[in-house]
Amino acid sequence: MRFNRTLIPVALMLALGTGIACNKPAPAPKVDEEAAKRLAAEEAAKKAAEEARLKAEEEARKQAALAAEAARKAEAEKAEAARKAEAEKLAAYKAAAEAALKDINFAFDKAAIRDADKPKLQAVADFMKAFPQAKVQLEGHCDERGTIEYNIALGERRAHAAKSYLAGLGVVEDRLSTISYGKERPKVQGKNEESWLINRRCEFKLQ
Repeated sequence: MRFNRTLIPVALMLALGTGIACNKPAPAPKVDEEAAKRLAAEEAAKKAAEEARLKAEEEARKQAALAAEAARKAEAEKAEAARKAEAEKLAAYKAAAEAALKDINFAFDKAAIRDADKPKLQAVADFMKAFPQAKVQLEGHCDERGTIEYNIALGERRAHAAKSYLAGLGVVEDRLSTISYGKERPKVQGKNEESWLINRRCEFKLQ
């Protein structure tokens, strides 16, 4: 009886051990190597495509920046060339004006154009024909002798005489204006015939 009691627990333990031993862990599922390779290839392709896209975008940005800089430089060079051309044109205009717009002089108490001054007026007319944008003011002046009022009137006659002569040479009168300063603005100081002749004049000023 005591023997049976001892055998039962031993048999029970053997049975349990056998059952436990039979419950082996399930084997890991086999990985589809072809699918894994395809997945890896797809991932590599996506990565390569993304890298190529980023590289292309970066290159496009660089090219756009270079093109913008080239356009800016070209525009600046164009503007500088235009500025230089305008400056040269203006310099030529001023040089031509300085060469052509010379004073003419008058006999005492006279407003008639002297033969000696007609070539000067021809040069003024040629200048104004060459530069249609030019407008000139004719300033009549007198020497110091005589009253202020008389000399203002005489200076006006001298300026109008020069204007009429230029109009006869083909200069449009609308481009010519006149003013008289009488004896108020002598060009030289002196009380002799040479100084008086210089002061009896008509000056031509660009407007």
